[in-house]
Amino acid sequence: MLTIETILLLLLLAAISSLLVALFKQKVPQPVILIILGVFAALAGMHVTLQPAMFMFVFLPPLLFADSFRMPLREFAELRGPILFLAFGLVVLSTLICGYAIHWIVPELGLPICFTLAAALSPTDTVAVSSLIEGRKVPNRLLQILSGEALFNDASGLVCFRFAMADALTGEFSYRQAFGTFLMVALGGLLVGAAVAWLAVKLNRVLVRRGYDDPQSQIIFVLLLPFLMYAVAEAVECSGILAAVAGCMVLKLSGMIEDTATATRLQATTVWTIVSYVFNALIFLFLGLQLPELLQHGVALGHKYDVALWQVGLFVVEIYAIMLAMRFAGVWTSVFGRWVVARIGSLPFEPTDFAGSMLLTFAGVRGAVTLAAVLSLPEGTDGTDAFPMRDAVVVAAAGVIVLSLLAASVFIPLCLRFLPKETVDENAQEENMARQKLIRAALAVLAKARAQPVLNPSATTLAKAEGQPVDEAMRQEVIGRLYQLYHSQLEEEDETPRITPLDRNRALRAARMELALRLQLLRAERQAMRDMTSRREINDQTEWKLQQELDYEEQVIRSQSQRLPREG
Repeated sequence: MLTIETILLLLLLAAISSLLVALFKQKVPQPVILIILGVFAALAGMHVTLQPAMFMFVFLPPLLFADSFRMPLREFAELRGPILFLAFGLVVLSTLICGYAIHWIVPELGLPICFTLAAALSPTDTVAVSSLIEGRKVPNRLLQILSGEALFNDASGLVCFRFAMADALTGEFSYRQAFGTFLMVALGGLLVGAAVAWLAVKLNRVLVRRGYDDPQSQIIFVLLLPFLMYAVAEAVECSGILAAVAGCMVLKLSGMIEDTATATRLQATTVWTIVSYVFNALIFLFLGLQLPELLQHGVALGHKYDVALWQVGLFVVEIYAIMLAMRFAGVWTSVFGRWVVARIGSLPFEPTDFAGSMLLTFAGVRGAVTLAAVLSLPEGTDGTDAFPMRDAVVVAAAGVIVLSLLAASVFIPLCLRFLPKETVDENAQEENMARQKLIRAALAVLAKARAQPVLNPSATTLAKAEGQPVDEAMRQEVIGRLYQLYHSQLEEEDETPRITPLDRNRALRAARMELALRLQLLRAERQAMRDMTSRREINDQTEWKLQQELDYEEQVIRSQSQRLPREG
């Protein structure tokens, strides 16, 4: 049972994990640190039971919603083939092939039980994947494949898990019926999410037209949407996970987010950043809190069946090796499929080298979704398992989760070292092109305004309302200053791709020096503001307003700093 004290302690551990990441200079991934903190908390006496239904409803909808928003729709459409194959085809194949392989290794486990374990292990964990690759220089195409796959394979894996569990409990299974139900659950979830999002867009536009567009209510409204999508889809026995993903994509396509006020978007970005961070941290802490008890189950399981602990560990390693080999084969099948499509359609083909394939393979991390699935297996009320060999399935799944996280933490950075360096930063190139077009659009408006008697009717109206005539000379002077400002920005952006490497590095050093100096000036302004407050020349409200202005200015400077590429 989660108490207020427990929640506050978990939030404290989440904050401590960030400090430890900085202490270790980001050499140890934050998910691993969070799991270790969770283990220590459990050993210290904190007991939190992971409720599968609660986990699925509380954590997955907002996190998948946020990940869907970060997934670029253009790249998703371009890479839909490998994404959908890995998210659906590979999940189904892994359930079947790995299920038979596990049964071959341990014949004592019935085939339906092996299918259940394989289905629970088949999806990668979107939270674990995004946390492990966050901040790393992963090639765009590989990153987008991983992000897109993780959005959908939770749903496909959980549907396969339900069928396998039903087969193990009842002994009744039909491939035709399972396929039909799978399509109904998946398509139903997509339709429900799209429908709820469409209604939300319509309602939001009505509210905005009537003036109910304050940032706080709109942010809360959007925060509740993924939960509503998930709940409605699950109520009609469809995939709530796919509903949250589809709903977010419909919201992006509708333009609702772009139509909101600037203040709403700025505040929403901060809110969603905090929500994603806290929920991600809690998931790994919950995972760590379960591990000591699961280890005890593993020891008890060994005693029960007269199996040594090292044999249980070997069984876990064998299962992970099977899943790893299956994923590697799936990745290469996806690459071959893209090559065939490119040859048939005379399309450009960008091959994935061995290091990239290994990165995609080790990025198939299992996480809390897998653990929540196996913990949802029914327990008997009289001390026996309602699901046969439940403890064995739970222990094996937990072992594979830990092993996959450790392997990914070691091998993903190693794979990144052997990836070919990208000679062209496509993201930076696209941003540069977009900025040039934005600046040219502004210059076109200024050129048109220079030839017209007034800049716009609203300016004239405002001047007349204040009893002031429109000063044409002043207006032309303002237009001229703005034109020079935008024109200099255009020259700076336009020269970026053409300058020599030496001039480029010199320009980067100058830009960094300028930004560092601007930050130093901001610090001086902040100190002067604090001095005025201490001398009571200004009150705390005035200080707060000035603080906000300086904060926005610093945010712009830091954003410009992040845009700067590394010297090369």
